[in-house]
Amino acid sequence: MARHIAVIGSGVTGISSAILLQRAGHRVTIIAKDFPAPFETIDPISQINYTSPWGGAHNRWVPPHPSNPQSISEHPLSTTTFAHMKKLHASHPATAGITFLKGIEYLESPGPEYTSLTTAKAAELHLPGFRILSPSEFPDQKVTWGCEYETYCLNPMVYLSFLLRRFTHRGGKILKHTLRSPAEVFALSSHSTPGLKNGGVDAVVNASGAGFGGDENMFITRGQTVLVAEGCDATVTRQNEDGSWTFCVPRGFEGGTVIGGTKEVDDWEGSPRLETRERLLEMFVGTYPRILGGKNRLTVMGDIVGRRPSRRGGPRVEGEVVGVGAGVGGEGRKGFVMHAYGLGGRGYELSWGVAEKVVEGVEGYFRGGGRESKI
Repeated sequence: MARHIAVIGSGVTGISSAILLQRAGHRVTIIAKDFPAPFETIDPISQINYTSPWGGAHNRWVPPHPSNPQSISEHPLSTTTFAHMKKLHASHPATAGITFLKGIEYLESPGPEYTSLTTAKAAELHLPGFRILSPSEFPDQKVTWGCEYETYCLNPMVYLSFLLRRFTHRGGKILKHTLRSPAEVFALSSHSTPGLKNGGVDAVVNASGAGFGGDENMFITRGQTVLVAEGCDATVTRQNEDGSWTFCVPRGFEGGTVIGGTKEVDDWEGSPRLETRERLLEMFVGTYPRILGGKNRLTVMGDIVGRRPSRRGGPRVEGEVVGVGAGVGGEGRKGFVMHAYGLGGRGYELSWGVAEKVVEGVEGYFRGGGRESKI
């Protein structure tokens, strides 16, 4: 039976979930304050909390290992997402904003999830094109382990705009609206909110990124990167011994390359730090000088500052029955909310895997006669 599902959030998790719910036969409305637009028009101040535009974005394989329980739960989500990206790229190579290319890793202090990785183990984990690098291929003697693999990069706003068009062309609705709580959606109707063309809703997906507050496990991670005009033939990541990272993400589609980056927990500073920019550029050029293409300096197009909605223990992907006000006779009304938030810096990498879990949770709730759904 087709239901009307409202998805809160038009980032990569929200739009991906909306598309799969639509594909499952439901009527879907995306409700959000911000929607995809050309990167050049996104306001870095007023839209800093709209996380998806500020992503790189690329897929970096994180091998699952008992030393990192979160990696075990997230790896199937990333391989599912990889398969979806492959299909989208094959069917829309010139318009989806997806580029498949080589990923290269240089690690100064690798953990056991890397040192225990073999070619055979990588094949079991579905890591395509995996190869361990020889020391002669390292950029310097500080690097002690390296590998390469097949992966993808995205131009975020080309990709998100492409997904949103697919959603609306297939009958999906969008509503630009600011919400204070997922429960508020159940009070909306086509009468009270004319933009809600499908009428009242049967369930809500909370893909709001940060989750509306009230989740003590949520925190923000400030990320600063630099957008340069030059392209690059691979997405390169380096782990430094002090725990910092340097990387590049070629966006493709005339989007330049993102050089990063920082991971600053609970840092709310919205303006870029000039000294950070210079350090990021110097570190990456030292690691992968071929990006210069014979020039002396990279051409800086601008700084990027974003806030990753991070969550201790990993993303929240589970259903919840919530109170949504008084019903007829004063009885409390209930509504189902499928949470899908807190993906931190891995929103794109896990997006389709989480979206499949969202559909599973929503349909499981209706099949179960209104019981909570925990994935």
